[in-house]
Amino acid sequence: MSANRPKPLSNKLLSVIRSGEAETWSPQEILTWALKNFRPQIALSCSFGAPEGLVLLDMMHRIDPESRVFVLDTGRLPQATHDLIDRVRERYDKRIEVLVPESAAVSAMVGEHGMNLFYDSVEKRQLCCGVRKVKPLKSYLAELDAWVTGLRRDQNPTRSDTPKIQLDHTHGGMVKLNPIADWTREQVLDYVRAHNVPINRLHAQNYPSVGCEPCTRAVRAGEDARAGRWWWETAGNRECGIHFGEEGQGSGI
Repeated sequence: MSANRPKPLSNKLLSVIRSGEAETWSPQEILTWALKNFRPQIALSCSFGAPEGLVLLDMMHRIDPESRVFVLDTGRLPQATHDLIDRVRERYDKRIEVLVPESAAVSAMVGEHGMNLFYDSVEKRQLCCGVRKVKPLKSYLAELDAWVTGLRRDQNPTRSDTPKIQLDHTHGGMVKLNPIADWTREQVLDYVRAHNVPINRLHAQNYPSVGCEPCTRAVRAGEDARAGRWWWETAGNRECGIHFGEEGQGSGI
């Protein structure tokens, strides 16, 4: 972490986080509280591959048009995701902070293991996620005091206990906010429809969750929304290190 980040939290802020009182707050109340206490050193993580991040982007923009948002461009995202980033930039007149992996690290990885190493084993897939996503995120978050995610408890068994506000010890004890942790997917889509929020066009082609192009497929009838992510692996812990630490192999939206 940066020598000055995250900044020490006041007893008042710690009390809110540890008491769990925010569990009764609406997403807008959580975002208003967070922006009041942490801006400008707070940003939304938006993959542009799931509607949750876009819903939060819309909410944050309504509260503060200068609110920050970033995306991890791994170098393997589909064109539809890049197109959506530009649509959002134009719609909200907002600067999108684009994080990219270190080119030397990517070059070394693919030179040793091949372009599509992620199909070979869970360990190599996690290596790829680590180089392309986890490390760029870690460097970026080192300059912030808080970040916002679109995690929901019913997305994955590893997310079932996600609190709305927490201390993120994976990233130096900064504040992590998950304002729609208790929302269902239908609530997310209701908000999208009510506010005409732009979303990834691949959703209409049975891609409810869009990650890197080679690691995402359309879901079949009866499958859950994230079944198309890393589909060749055993279900239950298809994660990549963003939200639960490299040891726990957590994942991003």
